[in-house]
Amino acid sequence: MKRASIALLAGFATVGLTQTMFVGSVAAQDMTFSADEVDTPPAEGATPPAEGDTPPAEGADNGDSLLGDLRQEGTQEATTRDAAPRRTEASEEIFAIQQVYALRNSRLEVSPSWSFTVNDPYVSHPAAGIALNYWFTNVLAVGLNFLWYGGLENESDLNFNVRRSTRLAVPITEYQLGAHLNFTYVPLYGKFAMFNEYIFQWDAYLVGGVGMLRTRPVPVVDPEIRQFDFGLRVAFNVGIGIRVFVSRWFAVFAELRNYMYLEKLESLNVALGAGRQDPATWFADSPSFTSNVTAHIGFTMFFPPSFEYKLPR
Repeated sequence: MKRASIALLAGFATVGLTQTMFVGSVAAQDMTFSADEVDTPPAEGATPPAEGDTPPAEGADNGDSLLGDLRQEGTQEATTRDAAPRRTEASEEIFAIQQVYALRNSRLEVSPSWSFTVNDPYVSHPAAGIALNYWFTNVLAVGLNFLWYGGLENESDLNFNVRRSTRLAVPITEYQLGAHLNFTYVPLYGKFAMFNEYIFQWDAYLVGGVGMLRTRPVPVVDPEIRQFDFGLRVAFNVGIGIRVFVSRWFAVFAELRNYMYLEKLESLNVALGAGRQDPATWFADSPSFTSNVTAHIGFTMFFPPSFEYKLPR
């Protein structure tokens, strides 16, 4: 029995060794290549593979399928993008809080202007003016403005026609000049775009002050006898305005200001006899409150023209 078992085990071992040798022989035969397969040159006109390229495996997609077409199109697009000129990148510092375009601090402002009355239908008071302001901060200024009315005023046609047709006269006043001390405060400033191309800086301001007006009544009730001289009147003024900067030292502005004072108007009553010649009877019994709302338009020049920022960004 022992001899039979040993013989059987030896037979199984012989069969296993034979199978292992057979499989190894087959694998070796599959991995061998003929000389023709290794040394065969590429076909005439074909592009040799680039160095480092791996030839496609057997059964791989060679571009004839839909997937191959998509791969080729993607390669062409990538090549086109690489060949296209690249735009130059621009770098610019942008601050969350920009510096003020035109500083007013410690600068002198000179503002010629032209003004006209907007609330008196009976007589107009046009004037040529000039203002000087010194800015002791960027939003506060103190200054003077001077207005010349002499020879520029005229009575409206409405007052003349009413007086001629109804024999009724409306007392009017003639201005000669005005000079005022003013304080200016700028609470708002910003910028706006025009025509989607130009950007302008602007500011809005409040102005007010006190000064003198030299005025006189115009004789319309008894012009044959009465003649009035100019006299000084204390006048207060308040107003609002807007300024648009064309450059850092030149701007245009528009302003609406109300000049308020007490005026001695001509009396509507004519005294009889010798009293007609008495100047004391020519004036009304009490002065009248007068409000002359005036529009100013003009331009502004700041000196010195240039300035240096000394404030933190």
